[in-house]
Amino acid sequence: MSRWGLLAILGALASPAAFAADMPGTLAPPPAPPLLTPVLSPGPGAWYVRGDVGYFWGRVDAARSAPGFPDPAVNDLGKGITGGAGVGYKATWARTDVTVDYTGMNYKGTIATPSDTTAKVSAITALFNGYLDLGTWYGLTPYIGAGAGVSRLATTDYTSTLAPPFTPGLSNTQWRFAWALMGGFAYTVTPNLAVDLGYRYMDFGDVDTASDAAGAMTLKNLAAHEVRVGVRWSFDDPPHR
Repeated sequence: MSRWGLLAILGALASPAAFAADMPGTLAPPPAPPLLTPVLSPGPGAWYVRGDVGYFWGRVDAARSAPGFPDPAVNDLGKGITGGAGVGYKATWARTDVTVDYTGMNYKGTIATPSDTTAKVSAITALFNGYLDLGTWYGLTPYIGAGAGVSRLATTDYTSTLAPPFTPGLSNTQWRFAWALMGGFAYTVTPNLAVDLGYRYMDFGDVDTASDAAGAMTLKNLAAHEVRVGVRWSFDDPPHR
């Protein structure tokens, strides 16, 4: 066979293979896999500790003296500093924590002359709280929440000129159900640190002063409006999306 005849045979064999490679339905190299964007799971959550300090405006609805004695016509709990600490757990959009706070209030009532009835009221309050985080914009997360628990209320240095007890300096301690409503904003400073600015309404219920043989006075529905600043430190890095 001549050299030209061999080349003609090889060309005839190669042409159908090239044509078949262009036909639909024939095997072709698989395409390159698409570039996937990783999706991070929200994670199990993170434990945190918190500390808060605030300024409160006290509120009392009324004061009731023992039967047969006049009630104060004007009642005031004043203003002051409150503070506390707690530990909690944060999931993707919900938080829970347990907090313990101290609030010291000065009661003043008027029966005949201004502030002729006085007492100091201190509250140590333990609350179990739940919060809903409402989304995050530029590191700022608004939230709402509520809490319930118990408060140890102590009344000391109760004095009154027209209502019992007439002996100054008497004290009394009682436990009461307490509840709170709160809302505010948290700002993420670092992945583990957030600064919290919020409002809290704290309700302590009724509080009884000490009594002598004549009876005691009841301060009705003690409460406090609080503006609070706090920090939360997380032990685990929160997830990033």
